[in-house]
Amino acid sequence: MEVALAKTRLEKMEENRAKLIAAARKAFAEKGYAASSMDDLTAQAGLTRGALYHNFGDKRGLLAAVVDQIDTGLAERARLKAAAETTKWGALMAEGEAYIEMALEPEVQRIVLLDGPAFLGDPSQWPSQNACLQETHEAVRELIAEGIMKPVDAAAAARLLTGAALNAALWIAADNNPDARLPKAIEAFRTLASGFLSEPLQRMIK
Repeated sequence: MEVALAKTRLEKMEENRAKLIAAARKAFAEKGYAASSMDDLTAQAGLTRGALYHNFGDKRGLLAAVVDQIDTGLAERARLKAAAETTKWGALMAEGEAYIEMALEPEVQRIVLLDGPAFLGDPSQWPSQNACLQETHEAVRELIAEGIMKPVDAAAAARLLTGAALNAALWIAADNNPDARLPKAIEAFRTLASGFLSEPLQRMIK
């Protein structure tokens, strides 16, 4: 009986979290974080301020949860694009470029790339970004071991590559004409990344 009640409470908490995140994601995308009040968010979710405080601590905690959900989804979509590539290097590049391209999406621009850094701080410290960094680190380590990439420090190379993709996305989102910036960002990302290729492969792509 106690186990069943505990499970019911846990399920109810997860349901409330999902409702609040969904309401906040919609409001933050339409109005922006600063213009979205906690009363509006809780009313849209059909819950009280107490539920918000209990699940997220405060409005900023709710923003962090929304950003994590969106950013994690972006990473998964980027991985799916990478999976279509036939080489490990192609997959690494496809994943980075896919993340940059998603900077054109209004929801991503406003919540993740504009409000996220403004209210949550350095994106490179977010849990979702750290997860991407670890995956990139492993991919880079394999590429170095296979002689595809130069024998540089894998951790340093992974941080530079993920940082380049993230900052390119931030640069695009902050512009009044993001569509014009996208091809410039992709070209610069490819040029920077190609510097990590081993000398024979560099000669092949020139």
